[in-house]
Amino acid sequence: MAATPSLHSTSTSASSTASRKILSHYSNIYNSRSPKLPSLLFKTKSQATITIRIRCDAQNWSAGYVSAATNHHLHSIQNPSPPSSFSIPSASSSSSESSPSKRVCLFFCAETKPLAQRIAAESDSIELRSISWRTFDDGFPNLFIPNAHGIRGQHVAFLASFSSPKVIFEQLSIIYALPKLFISSFTLVLPFFPTGTSERMEDEGDVATAFTLARILSNIPASRGGPTSLVTFDIHALQERYYFGDNILPCFENGIPLLKNRLQELPDSDNIAIAFPDDGAWKRFHKQLQHFPTIICAKVREGDQRIVRIKEGNPQGRHVVIVDDLVQSGGTLVECQKILVNHGAAKISAYVTHGIFPNTSWERFEYDDGGDPGAGLSYFWITDSCPLTVKEVMNKRPFEVLSLADSIAAALQIGQLF
Repeated sequence: MAATPSLHSTSTSASSTASRKILSHYSNIYNSRSPKLPSLLFKTKSQATITIRIRCDAQNWSAGYVSAATNHHLHSIQNPSPPSSFSIPSASSSSSESSPSKRVCLFFCAETKPLAQRIAAESDSIELRSISWRTFDDGFPNLFIPNAHGIRGQHVAFLASFSSPKVIFEQLSIIYALPKLFISSFTLVLPFFPTGTSERMEDEGDVATAFTLARILSNIPASRGGPTSLVTFDIHALQERYYFGDNILPCFENGIPLLKNRLQELPDSDNIAIAFPDDGAWKRFHKQLQHFPTIICAKVREGDQRIVRIKEGNPQGRHVVIVDDLVQSGGTLVECQKILVNHGAAKISAYVTHGIFPNTSWERFEYDDGGDPGAGLSYFWITDSCPLTVKEVMNKRPFEVLSLADSIAAALQIGQLF
């Protein structure tokens, strides 16, 4: 048990609290070979800036801090015992002691309100904040952030949905405004990065709009804590991650863990096989699903037609789950379903992270109650990355929504401060 340090204080209670936090932090990372630990800045709840100075030698250690405003010594903590008397918290220590949660103010747009509410329900550290989304008579946005002074010094996030070009501008206006409100950090959560899903850069003159959007997001103003963090899921073209500049920190997440958890709950979980509609889907996801039997499909050209064929694997008697990152019209999935049925699949389901379904194309997918896999799907799993689709397919079989809320709540804690 570590000896209780003696306190010699001429400071306020806030300063005393600050020093205890610093010493608790350094007791976790203390290295007896380091004669001197670095100074660092720390900010109290009253927003007073102090400099922490930690010094250690073979026999004792001390911590003191100096007011940045006056350069006067305010407080010191000393321990005459050798550094070895530090008690290092065990891995079983409570998370509240070893890694306190970061308080996050989460803003959202109208489309993402249901998802924002689910995210807030996942963590007591996330507080929802609203924005007034209005328009002027000419149709241009008239936006207002209530209690803007109240988020100063806070960690702030915005949950966006770029479902169509007409809503991007008003959300970008908010995204560019929030970091300028003297906040500690800013995170943009964009579950679905929408551009580039159908683009093919094949002819001179083709424009990569995904690059344009990535550069716009790369120029979001920095907050007091530094560049903006971007959280997005299963970006369609993997090379798009290199479109972003150095002034944004992209965090690329994926939805496959949600699928794996759901498959474990099925009564026939021991009879699942995974089918990939093309080599691109296999390259993206096969390492995460490698413990399942695998089927790889491919499109081959026959005359003027492109027909889906099974390139590898055997679906005979299996509950086959077709896995891809997104679906638009669903034509490729339908062709995969047909060929899998022809090769003896007992049941067929599908998973995509992003269910886009323009022009209500989701209506082409029927429900199979277990009797005829050629007539429909047993399950069609999507995430809530596309809120408008979720609203349309909710409680309609074979669709089932797997929420990203828990994954987003966890991502918002990345890089938390003590």
